[in-house]
Amino acid sequence: MSKRDYYEVLGVQRNADHAELKKVYRKLAMKYHPDRNPDDAEAQEKFKEAQEAYGVLKNEKKRAAYDQFGHAATQPGARGPGGFDGDVGDVFGDIFGDIFGGRARGGRQQQQRGSDLRFSIELDLEEAVSGIEREIRIPTLGECKKCTGSGAVDGEKTSCTTCGGVGQVRMQQGIFSVQQTCPGCKGMGQVIKNPCPSCNGQGRTRETKTLSVKIPTGVDNGDRIRLAGEGEAGMAGAPPGDLYVEIRVRPHRLFERDGDDLYCEVPIHFTTAAIGGSLDIPTLNGQVKLKIPSETQTGRMFRLRGKGVKSARSHRQGDLLCKIVIETPVKLSRAQKDLLQQFQDSYESSNTEHNPKSSSWLSGVKDFFDRMTS
Repeated sequence: MSKRDYYEVLGVQRNADHAELKKVYRKLAMKYHPDRNPDDAEAQEKFKEAQEAYGVLKNEKKRAAYDQFGHAATQPGARGPGGFDGDVGDVFGDIFGDIFGGRARGGRQQQQRGSDLRFSIELDLEEAVSGIEREIRIPTLGECKKCTGSGAVDGEKTSCTTCGGVGQVRMQQGIFSVQQTCPGCKGMGQVIKNPCPSCNGQGRTRETKTLSVKIPTGVDNGDRIRLAGEGEAGMAGAPPGDLYVEIRVRPHRLFERDGDDLYCEVPIHFTTAAIGGSLDIPTLNGQVKLKIPSETQTGRMFRLRGKGVKSARSHRQGDLLCKIVIETPVKLSRAQKDLLQQFQDSYESSNTEHNPKSSSWLSGVKDFFDRMTS
């Protein structure tokens, strides 16, 4: 017997959104639920039909596969663009789980892995750029050494008598019968008769763990390194969580980092800016010569290719950007001031060749006041 079209089952158009699907399915589920129709085989069949249709159409990938391949996409083992395997899951729990305190699902609850941990490491810029190996100490919950994480003195666990070992108990609430996590075994299906005294049956104890962390080259402020399985131990032998090491880079005295590029300000004498010269510029790999051409103005930027940071992701080598800042001399002697005055007097008052920006600015100021007073 061929199946009906899922859109026809729910009575919606093919372009119906998720909200409409959920609203229609809720009505059908309430109408045909077996608890409301205990002796009506037809109603139970319609409930299953609606349950299956909603289970497919509420999932974007499954819906796309169904739209393309029809019911062939829902067969066990069917795969394709957005294809899927097996049954459509417990969609009744998806609709009513929030009402009854949890989604109804069969089978034993999976062990809950331990919590993830976060640890911050402070590095100098040089350490972040070149990479380093650092030893850290982490306070955590580790596997109990006495019971090897089982939580039991003898390592033995027995089946829970409350749920019969399935981890779920059935609860009757009005017309509905739903499953909930067993309160006796917390969904594990097993209980410990002889809890370990060192960990009180939890399978883990507090400890401080020492780890060696390899920081790769080129990490930046805010980057995280994941150490799988180095987080807290899980309860009663469950898998451990992960450890995330977060990088914090201290401010540097000379350099600022922008992605893979470094930036620094280079103060120079005004005489060097006027007649030119060369400077020794520090980089993270030693000094390099920077040629300053004559008539260099403050704020000019020089780019030193490949003198920045090698990216931890793309392995691209950044640049070093040097911004020129012309420094006005201070604490001059009488003789130095006289020399500067002679230099100033050597300018012809009407000559604007030597200070074009200053002359242009003064001209603009004059025009501004002329307009204000006219």
